[in-house]
Amino acid sequence: MELGDAFTIFLELCLFFLLIFTAWVQINKKGNLPPGPTPLPFLGNVLQLHAGNISQSFTKLRVKYGPVFTVYMGSRPVVVLCGHEAVKEALVGHADEFIGRGKMPSLERSFQGHGVVLANGKRWRILRSFCLTTLWDFRFGRRSMEKRIQEEISFLLEEFHKTNGAPIKPTFFLSRSVCNVISSILFGSRFDYEDKQFLKLLQMINERFTEMNSPWTQLYDMYSGIMQYLPGRHNRIYYLIEELKDFIASRVKINEASFDPQNPQDFIDCFLIKMHQEKNKAYTEFNLKNLIITTLNLLFAATDSVSGTLYYGFLLLMKHPEVEAKICEEINHVIGPHRVPSVDDRVKMPYTDAVIHEIQRVIAPLGYPHSVTRDTHFRGYFLPKGTDVFPVLGSVLKDPKYFRYPDAFYPQHFLDEKGHFKKNEAFVPFSSGKRICLGEAMARMELFLYFTSVLQNFSLRPLVPPADIDITPKISGFGNIPPTYELCLVAR
Repeated sequence: MELGDAFTIFLELCLFFLLIFTAWVQINKKGNLPPGPTPLPFLGNVLQLHAGNISQSFTKLRVKYGPVFTVYMGSRPVVVLCGHEAVKEALVGHADEFIGRGKMPSLERSFQGHGVVLANGKRWRILRSFCLTTLWDFRFGRRSMEKRIQEEISFLLEEFHKTNGAPIKPTFFLSRSVCNVISSILFGSRFDYEDKQFLKLLQMINERFTEMNSPWTQLYDMYSGIMQYLPGRHNRIYYLIEELKDFIASRVKINEASFDPQNPQDFIDCFLIKMHQEKNKAYTEFNLKNLIITTLNLLFAATDSVSGTLYYGFLLLMKHPEVEAKICEEINHVIGPHRVPSVDDRVKMPYTDAVIHEIQRVIAPLGYPHSVTRDTHFRGYFLPKGTDVFPVLGSVLKDPKYFRYPDAFYPQHFLDEKGHFKKNEAFVPFSSGKRICLGEAMARMELFLYFTSVLQNFSLRPLVPPADIDITPKISGFGNIPPTYELCLVAR
């Protein structure tokens, strides 16, 4: 080896160790953060975090470090909150400090801070207020939300009857139906179940949800600084979201062609009215980017949460046929075999309501990250402005202080000794505080109407004995991907 080559290698090694030292210094000067496992330079705590089940990794670390600890996603510190007390203290007790949305590089790549889900500050407040007002109008005005849901359920029941009790995979049946509920609000009409554009849309939505929770995407969120320049599976979610943005843009053009500001037909029309009203303002959040991405946010949230809960819920009911039988008894007593279920029936059906709550609790997600909006003192620690925070919703929903059998399916968690429905303050599947899911009321309505309508008309029959049914999620990330299964829907 010549002297020049040796000197070059020496300089490269010096640069390498200098970079390691710089990263280490940065890691160790991030305020007075809570304790946690020692991170490696560049890698952070990748050895302690299982990319296929981040939530379980956090649960293990909680045993050693307590309910508040720090992990490093690469060189980025993230404060993790576990258990009801810690999460409530942060999101409710310090709501203004923890109101920020944490970094999600895999989504930010497409959204770039636009839309209601990833927005912060003034943009988030404006878009959230608009969405809440508009969804409220569609819930009680125009054509009521309940009527829309009941109508869509009737189409789903028809499709189930066509199966004649043969084995089916319920995923696509449920996602088509649930997606149509939000589509009727966003786009003014539902899609035919065999519409090719609709089927492609659903395929992309479902694939995007799977990719979002995949180990590849979780690794991208840890090491986006490097992985954004590399080819591979981690790029799939970006291309899917770009295609979905193009679909929403095409729907906006359809609305623009027939736009009547005096007679808005859907969410897009309502947003276009605000764009028209504020077109001459120097600053406005009512622009095309926010319209497309906010519409996409609502489409994702409404489809993923409800269809996923129904899909997982059917699996749990087949695992526990005695629970399904009790629900059917309550349906027969309150609703009967022929009347269409109504939201008003819920208060008279405490057991059914408790089961739906328990399903949501058992499939507890990790939840979306938050960030602190200013330098914050919390439980004796100092979190600098911009520090990311993971409130682990699953740890709240399985907090043994509030749920007697946290890892079991036990509807009695939500029933008192007289069989009346009992609220539980640790029930937070929609998160809590100021970032609580803005579609909570709609989702609760859908879940009740779907479960009661399906069980009023069909028995759920598994293809294997209940004892052999596996309810372990395939992947656990921000949400849980349930195992694939088949069932038979036998008409009552």
